[in-house]
Amino acid sequence: MTSGKGGTGSTETSGSGDIARTLELLWDTGRRPSRGPKPGLNLEQIVEAAVRIADADGLEALSMRRVATELGTGTMSLYRYVPGKGELLDLMLDRVQQPSENPADLGEGDWRSALEALGRATLDLYRRHPWLLQVNQARPILGPSALDGMEKVLTLIRPMGLTDPELVSAIIMIDGYVVGAARTQLYQQEAERRTGLTDAEFWQAQVPTLEKVLASGRYPVMASLSEDTFGPDFDHFEFGLQRILDGLEVFVARRGEG
Repeated sequence: MTSGKGGTGSTETSGSGDIARTLELLWDTGRRPSRGPKPGLNLEQIVEAAVRIADADGLEALSMRRVATELGTGTMSLYRYVPGKGELLDLMLDRVQQPSENPADLGEGDWRSALEALGRATLDLYRRHPWLLQVNQARPILGPSALDGMEKVLTLIRPMGLTDPELVSAIIMIDGYVVGAARTQLYQQEAERRTGLTDAEFWQAQVPTLEKVLASGRYPVMASLSEDTFGPDFDHFEFGLQRILDGLEVFVARRGEG
């Protein structure tokens, strides 16, 4: 397990709390506290405080005590609003995944631009909240943000003409690709923090040895690569995203012909 902001170890699992109680809190169908221990304190403030802590210091720093300190109240008073950390985590996940209300953020109206916008928005989400990569979300609790986002994307990509399972699979495909890319970026940032070496300094330290190895003739293809092959100017994320969309476009066209 890693520590600090942007830690990469999987430390928590969504849906680990009381599922029924979590759903009540997410959908506002449960009983509310009759009076709060602090004037103005509410569930929204608690969730927002928890997100701020996780954003700043990682999930390892998140606890009911830390949230209470952030809000200037007693730890026990939080339990009037949320049963525990497991339920709080699911509320945090739903809060940060609220879809944009700006139609421009959902693409240009066609299915390809919708999935393209989804990919970029998801990458941005992980950059803003790197602690999301520490959460096993294989079994998410479906709150309003999750369903609102899914509804908007499905509405835009339904014209693909795929079956319902295939439409959902297209979204899962994009999400899986983005998670991998986001994790790689986070690993790079964490390596720089831990070693004190920038990415450029790290690779520069290997240049003398690699030049000799490549000049030996043992790796002719590697030696023939252009100087900018591993340069910072090539957008690997964008290249991969577009190729996935190209593949889907071919599949959709074939399905239409069939």
